[in-house]
Amino acid sequence: MELSLAHPAIKAFMCGSLSGTCSTLLFQPLDLVKTRLQTLQSGMQPGSARVGMVTVLLSVVRTERLLGLWKGVSPSFARTIPGVGIYFSTYYSLKQHFFLDRSPRALEAVLLGAGARTVAGVFMLPVTVIKTRFESGRYNYGSVVGALRSVCQTEGPLALFSGLMATLLRDAPFSGIYVMFYSQTKASLPKEVSASAYAPLANFSCGVLAGVSASLITQPADVVKTHVQVSPQLRTADAIRYIYMEHGFQGFFRGAVPRLLRRTMMAAMAWTVYEQMMARIGLKS
Repeated sequence: MELSLAHPAIKAFMCGSLSGTCSTLLFQPLDLVKTRLQTLQSGMQPGSARVGMVTVLLSVVRTERLLGLWKGVSPSFARTIPGVGIYFSTYYSLKQHFFLDRSPRALEAVLLGAGARTVAGVFMLPVTVIKTRFESGRYNYGSVVGALRSVCQTEGPLALFSGLMATLLRDAPFSGIYVMFYSQTKASLPKEVSASAYAPLANFSCGVLAGVSASLITQPADVVKTHVQVSPQLRTADAIRYIYMEHGFQGFFRGAVPRLLRRTMMAAMAWTVYEQMMARIGLKS
């Protein structure tokens, strides 16, 4: 089927998948560093020096070479390509259904973004679990298929949905807050800028601002989600208690810098590419 004949939601899916592919390939190293930082067992070494992003980055390069920074990129692609596609097609469909004649208000934008992310998050959670374990360095999985087989055989299929609550508590608010800030800041741009050749840069800047805000607010949920998926015997409440007892309040913000950089840049790039592609094929994003 030619793209021109495809359903608008399918076009949105394809545009979202392509934008997610580009952003994932570029920023995968930040995701790996973030996961390693969050799963360090510093509680076993009282008084030890704080391990930072640069230390982990250099350690990965030294022990696993430069390509080690892209460890887990296969499950990232398996999650992002359909996941971002599902997110944007759901977002487009919801927006066309409820807000065909007007732009959503601030609270409506929160619900719109959160709803689209919830749908995508539930569908793609098994891939997210495998990706997180792959990146953590705790498991000696030889391949993505081997990791999937190992989890199903040793822990059962339900382990693929570990961290569901923490994931939704992180992703739904992130997307909702992001869409709210992004849509509001974009709407405040002068019309001359939005219609000029600088529109992609302006949209990207709005995305960066929205990404920073959403990342900081949802960082604690991301740390909890990582612990639950790496150690599936932990429940969400147990993970919260463990993080606080071992690392204190600051433990909920471990890996904040690489995650903030990655999520902010990925989301800003994904939305900018998505909107430009949608405009090229004659659809309003």
